[in-house]
Amino acid sequence: MQHDTRDEQYEQQGRHEHHEHHEHHEHQGHNSRHADHTGRSAHAGHTAHAPGAAGWSMAARATLHCLTGCAIGEILGMVIGTALGWGNAATTILAIILAFAFGYTLTLRSILKADVDFRTAIRVALAADTVSIAVMELIDNGVIALWPGAMDAQLADTLFWGALALSLAVAFAVTTPVNKWMIGRGKGHAVVHRYHH
Repeated sequence: MQHDTRDEQYEQQGRHEHHEHHEHHEHQGHNSRHADHTGRSAHAGHTAHAPGAAGWSMAARATLHCLTGCAIGEILGMVIGTALGWGNAATTILAIILAFAFGYTLTLRSILKADVDFRTAIRVALAADTVSIAVMELIDNGVIALWPGAMDAQLADTLFWGALALSLAVAFAVTTPVNKWMIGRGKGHAVVHRYHH
């Protein structure tokens, strides 16, 4: 009788251990599936912010930012060059220098607002804007140089402002895809965006 009782106890104990093992296995499977789901969610979130997700609106904003600085610098350079009676070459060089200066300054100001030290802000501005401004200035000045009479137009002439407006529009159209390509690879204005999040 005692033998039978012990056998029943062993059998019950075995069933209990098997039940616990089954529950533990199911719980582990659930945790594994949960971790896999969490991993996929994190990966999806990471993908959403990946550099390759750069859109046209972001590229257009970056280009417009550069365009603003370039336009201010160029107009100021033309005004100074004309006032001082400089020739076309000297005035154009001054306008290009000021375009870079104002382009960098606008970016520098926005980065410094993110409490970044000045030296880092300078590096970020150079990395963000150099290619963009260079392409913009190349296209902009190229259009003006090719436009008959535009180089000799004075500030009071409609041709001066018309040529400048068209050259900036063409520069914007050409530079926006360049900025999109650079932002998509984590370069250009993508560097600036890291300091605004």
